[in-house]
Amino acid sequence: MSTKDAIAILAGAVIVASFVGSAKSPAATAASPLSNASGTLPGLAPVLSDGDKARARALIGRLRVKGRGPNTGYARSRYGENWADTATGVPFARNGCRTRDDLLARDGTGVEYRPGSSCEVVALELTDPYTGRLISWHKAQADEVQVDHVVPLNYGWRMGAPRWPMSKRLDFANDPLNLLPVDGRANEEKDASGPAGWLPPQRRVRCAYVTRFAQVALKYDLPVTRADKNAMLAQCR
Repeated sequence: MSTKDAIAILAGAVIVASFVGSAKSPAATAASPLSNASGTLPGLAPVLSDGDKARARALIGRLRVKGRGPNTGYARSRYGENWADTATGVPFARNGCRTRDDLLARDGTGVEYRPGSSCEVVALELTDPYTGRLISWHKAQADEVQVDHVVPLNYGWRMGAPRWPMSKRLDFANDPLNLLPVDGRANEEKDASGPAGWLPPQRRVRCAYVTRFAQVALKYDLPVTRADKNAMLAQCR
C-alpha cells in the first residue's frame, strides 16, 4: 500500500468516526425480538423463517391464561410519573434521561438533541414498525411519534398488576422491552387492546409484535386472555 493510499484510508476513518460522534446518530438496524430479550436493541424486525416462527410459537405457548379482570382503580399514576427516570430494575434506568428520550434515541436515526443536552431528543427519523411509514419527526409535532407500551399498562392492570409492588410497576412501565416508538395514530388506535383486538397494520411484522408481547408477559409473569393467546399463535403459523 502506498503512503498516499494509507493517508486516504485514515482520512476516511476519521470522517466516519466524526459522524458517529456527532449530534446525529448512525442508522439503527431493527432487531428481531428473538435476539433482543433485553429490549436494548432498536426496532422490531419481522420474524419470517419457519424455524424462527416455531421458536416464537414455543415462547407464546408458555404464557398463562386467565380471564381479563376489572378496571377498578386503574390510573396511569399507578405506574409512576410518565417517563420519569425512577425505575431501578431495567436497562437505561437511572441514567439521567427520561425514558421516552432513551427510546427515541434507541430507535431513531439522525437523532438530534436540544443544544446543551445529551438527553432531550428534538428531531429524528423513524421507520415505524407498525405501519412501515418513514416519519421525519420534530418535537414541535410531539404526538406524531408516540412510545407504545407493547403490553398496555391498562392491560397489565386488568391481568394482575394491582397486586404488584410499586417497584415492579415502575419497571414494567419503563422497561425498553415493553416500549416501541411508533406512529402516533396507530398507537391511539391500539389503545389498551391485546392481540385479539389489535395488531399492527403492517402484516409482515405481526409475528414479531406478538413475540415481543409474549416476552414482556413472561418476564413479568403476566397472564393473557385465551383469545389473545390464540391470536398470537395464529400470527406465527
